[in-house]
Amino acid sequence: MTRRRIYLMRHAQVAYFHDGRPLRPDLVPLTDAGREQARAARDVLAKIDFDRVITSGLPRTVETARIVAPSNSEPEVWPELREIESGRLGDIPEDELEAAFVSAWHGVVPEDTPFLGGETIRSLLDRVLPALERLLDDPEWDVVLAVLHGGVNRAILSFALTGERALLGNLEQSPACINVVDVGEDWVVRAVNHTPYDPIHLSGRLRTMEELWREFRATS
Repeated sequence: MTRRRIYLMRHAQVAYFHDGRPLRPDLVPLTDAGREQARAARDVLAKIDFDRVITSGLPRTVETARIVAPSNSEPEVWPELREIESGRLGDIPEDELEAAFVSAWHGVVPEDTPFLGGETIRSLLDRVLPALERLLDDPEWDVVLAVLHGGVNRAILSFALTGERALLGNLEQSPACINVVDVGEDWVVRAVNHTPYDPIHLSGRLRTMEELWREFRATS
């Protein structure tokens, strides 16, 4: 049996808030710490020859990919693999904001759940899973690096683990983490949320959305 390999990364660290105001998530660059995280991932993956490097096209994924795989040609842009889109935080009642943040990725997330008042899980799956199928239908690659997003990676990993359309929210995705999945007639998930800069996760125990809530509350 022959399996191909996907190194599935989340982009490195960015800052989504400044002086209490949310920044446009489609424009935010990596922080200095994020660039260090990406360089740590680059060092771990340095001996791997990638046939293709795929990003969502959002600056944070493209910048991460260029650090991690600098010898490859310009990273491919797959817009359908962009992160799930939030709504306007100002439209969420103040007494519901904390729950909207910290409960965003809990358990098996129902498809009709909106992310921070915006795009639903159903919409995310409707675009991510066909893109994944399109990638798998292409026989002209053996090893791919895909630098994507926390929600998108959860959708892909959930499909790899269950073989079904699902969103397993408890699959945490730290900045610049590496997931390793093999695919052939079946899926094999070999590593999830490996962070080369903090391999045993000593830096904290908060979920990504809990950290974002803390940052938002501290700057508001």
